[in-house]
Amino acid sequence: MRFGIGWRPELGAGILANLDRIDVVEVLAEDFVSASRRKQKALQFLSRLVPVVVHATSLGLASSEPTDRKRLDDLARVVALIEPDFWSEHLAFVRASGTEVGHLAAPPRNAAILEGLIRNVTQARAVVGSGPLLENVATLVDPPLSTYDEATWLNAVASETGCPLLLDLHNLHANATNFGFDAHDVLARVRHEHIGAIHIAGGRRIEDHRLLDDHRHAVPPEVFQLLKAVDASAATLILERDGNYPSIDFLLAEIDHARSVVATASSPSSFPAAALAAAPPPHPPSSPSLLAFLARLYTNDDALARFSAAPAREAIAAGLLPEEGDALSRINADDLAAAARSFARKRQGRGRAVPTRWYERLFPASRVQ
Repeated sequence: MRFGIGWRPELGAGILANLDRIDVVEVLAEDFVSASRRKQKALQFLSRLVPVVVHATSLGLASSEPTDRKRLDDLARVVALIEPDFWSEHLAFVRASGTEVGHLAAPPRNAAILEGLIRNVTQARAVVGSGPLLENVATLVDPPLSTYDEATWLNAVASETGCPLLLDLHNLHANATNFGFDAHDVLARVRHEHIGAIHIAGGRRIEDHRLLDDHRHAVPPEVFQLLKAVDASAATLILERDGNYPSIDFLLAEIDHARSVVATASSPSSFPAAALAAAPPPHPPSSPSLLAFLARLYTNDDALARFSAAPAREAIAAGLLPEEGDALSRINADDLAAAARSFARKRQGRGRAVPTRWYERLFPASRVQ
């Protein structure tokens, strides 16, 4: 297994000074879509110093709506620029019918979304030249109208798309905490051959009992326990940190701890084959307006207030099927409000100033042709 870290401008100097302890670096695709020539050359230089992988966050592949072609073209240029070992995206939707959620929203885990995901992955593979690794996402709302449980969903995604999984262990831990299932049971049921890479990160408790995956805190012991149970010796492991940055020595110590956990772990016992080969769940009723309705609830306070007062009525008024309205009415109202607040903070934080001049130390203007 290779062990690495996500590139962030705030961590750039520390990463460059410690490449002897870092096997791989993960860069965010969106950071380089409109990059200057100097920044592009610095990225290419970095890719010659250490293996680089690309992580995308804005395609919204897990959706019944098609992925925006311009975003795919932008990603293809970044991938062509550095020829990474692989690129990845999330099992999420980020927009619907023109409404931008602001972050990664978990879609219903059902056949309709899986069909849309397959179409979008097929297009992405054609445009980019390779398919992505697909990452499970954390959520504060248990996706309504889901007919797959988490493990069955991940196995189906990998099997049907032909894409390996980027298994985020903190996302799995967060969902298990928020919705009361056993993360180790899910991990045991995910086919190990599907796992191509692993993310580890930390989060925090919000509003008493929910666990938010914010990548701003230390990796908790529960995530290292999950790592110990993963049988994925050929995978790449990436430590993610997106804010509240500690010293680089602290982050390197987390990477070293991950190495020691993997080195001392015994091979997990295999899960019964019958449990892995569950029959596909039935196709639920699904209208084209479902994701658009969810996006409005996540982004529009008035729509959320109306839905909270009369959920079934608002769903039917939006053109959803009665079955969909019934399922939506069972969403935990507090979870839905917490998710809307979280997405609002993400949208507000998009314009924050971050240091971006790390590349000027590598390539001063006079050296750029």
